[in-house]
Amino acid sequence: MFPPPNLIYGNLSLRLQLVSSQVGVAMIRLFGITAYREGNVIDLGFTQLQVVEACSGLRYLFPLLALGILIAYHFRASFWKRAVLVLSAVPVTVFTNSLRIATVGFLYPVWGAKVAEGFFHDFSGWLIFMVSLAILLAEMWLLSKIFPEAERAAAVIESPALSDGIPIEEKKGAAQGRGWGPPQSVAAVVLLLATLLVFRSVEFREKVPISRPLAEVPLSMGEWIGDRKAMEQIFLDTLKLTDYSIVDYRDPKGKEVNVYVAYNDRQMKGESSHSPDSCLPGSGWVFRDSGTVVLPGTGGGGQPMRVKRALMEKNGVRQLAYYWFPQRGRILTNMFQLKAYAFWDALTRRRTDGALVRLITPVYETEQLPDAETRLRAFTRDLVPVLDEYLPGREVKLSSSTRTNR
Repeated sequence: MFPPPNLIYGNLSLRLQLVSSQVGVAMIRLFGITAYREGNVIDLGFTQLQVVEACSGLRYLFPLLALGILIAYHFRASFWKRAVLVLSAVPVTVFTNSLRIATVGFLYPVWGAKVAEGFFHDFSGWLIFMVSLAILLAEMWLLSKIFPEAERAAAVIESPALSDGIPIEEKKGAAQGRGWGPPQSVAAVVLLLATLLVFRSVEFREKVPISRPLAEVPLSMGEWIGDRKAMEQIFLDTLKLTDYSIVDYRDPKGKEVNVYVAYNDRQMKGESSHSPDSCLPGSGWVFRDSGTVVLPGTGGGGQPMRVKRALMEKNGVRQLAYYWFPQRGRILTNMFQLKAYAFWDALTRRRTDGALVRLITPVYETEQLPDAETRLRAFTRDLVPVLDEYLPGREVKLSSSTRTNR
């Protein structure tokens, strides 16, 4: 069973992480253990558990869906029962994965960190999968006991030994006629080989170096004074960025805007721009208001620029965020747009380079949301012309030996 594209896989994994964390914490609390959840981090007081992507449940879901389809295929029952059996793999996966997370919380005070790693971690994953399979089999048995008369009728209708007025020989002949003959098979093989040859011989994603290192982004812009930050190596290993910059800017009144710029010289699976709305919720931020907004006089040549806007909240703290994706001369705000244009530009321009720009400012207790909005809009107008000098634009000269920007 093939997994979905990475864009869908990543978003689905995040949602399952959050759901599994919520249900797992509820199970832990049922046993009288104090637990506090912040995104995908579960605080038990004596330790913290982080529900990472590997614990999202997707590794159970796809095999369990495949087994559910296989079981349903051999299940002599009406269609709706087989559909229920297959679809139930999703809640079964969430439940059993949450149970696994809760089990770690139960056993941690007794056995320590080894219950979340090593042999116990691998064995518990295998055991939980077998429990999930047992639940599906028990569900199939229960469904077979509902309306048994209807099941016998379905078995009679589906029995290949009974005639429905059409001679068995004609059925066999029709079935054989539906098979692929030699011409179709040869054409399919030729197409597959041609695709493999093109994929191996043509480089659709040239590495496009950044125009200027992001470490040179000025720390002084108008009235804003910046303080450069560094990202931990563990995050850099995960994100696989070509270049990045994190700066905290402050105005004379002490109001802050955090700037994060990430650049990839080419984008592929696991090495592409990550949307903040798929990352920040994992650390506990709740998006109360999310959408797009047009900033007049902000884009190139003073043109309006559309950016993604989000009002985030965590533990009573509110922050306003703007973010957008500069992609080969385009400003995109949608991950599906980003993937579509990356595919098209890989074919037509041999480029998939791109960046993410994210700005965040707190909504201070002494101000209202419109005040933070005004501050972030003014800062964005100052920042965009500066970043245009660093991020590759629409026209980039590519060659096999050297590549120079613009």
